[in-house]
Amino acid sequence: MSIFDSFIVQADKMLRTVSGVAHASRPSPAGRVAEGELAGADRRHSAGLMRVNHVGEVCAQALYEAQGRFSRSPELRAQFAQAGREEEDHLAWTSERIRELGSHTSLLNPFWYAGAYVLGAVAAKVGDAASLGFVVETERQVEAHLASHMERLPAQDMKSRAIVEQMRVDEIEHGSKAQALGAAQTPAPVRFGMRAMAKVMTTTAYYV
Repeated sequence: MSIFDSFIVQADKMLRTVSGVAHASRPSPAGRVAEGELAGADRRHSAGLMRVNHVGEVCAQALYEAQGRFSRSPELRAQFAQAGREEEDHLAWTSERIRELGSHTSLLNPFWYAGAYVLGAVAAKVGDAASLGFVVETERQVEAHLASHMERLPAQDMKSRAIVEQMRVDEIEHGSKAQALGAAQTPAPVRFGMRAMAKVMTTTAYYV
């Protein structure tokens, strides 16, 4: 593939990701669940939380794309590509659920994607072990974040709950695979910075 072709492929992927156009390879867990009765405030709250989760998946697409592209190992490139395809299910599920709730994906998705892509590229340039460590720490924080959403989602919103729970299971698996491939420990200052950035992202994406 030429540099121009590669650029076109990358640009197409980015546009599909930030616009909310994604195709799942697995049926949505919400498809097996009946819609609950949600009052206006609860519906808006669920939509805000699912918008945050969708932003997380936008970032995951960018991270895995960058880490795979700049990885030094063919095995890791394949692993990042596979993880990205699985995360695309999450992207599609959350986007669909947001539409069902009568809301919209984040208007700042291009910004989130660009920032995450840079972080993924930097992590990959440091080295494969550090890049895998970044995945492990990211998935650990995401899993905790999703667990908190299970507590914050309205009890009657079983559709969103089904999606978030399956996402949580998948994120744990991705972290375990990265750990098994030789992840290095992420330094404490980096972990702190990741949590701080995540706080800014989740707080903003809930509303915008």
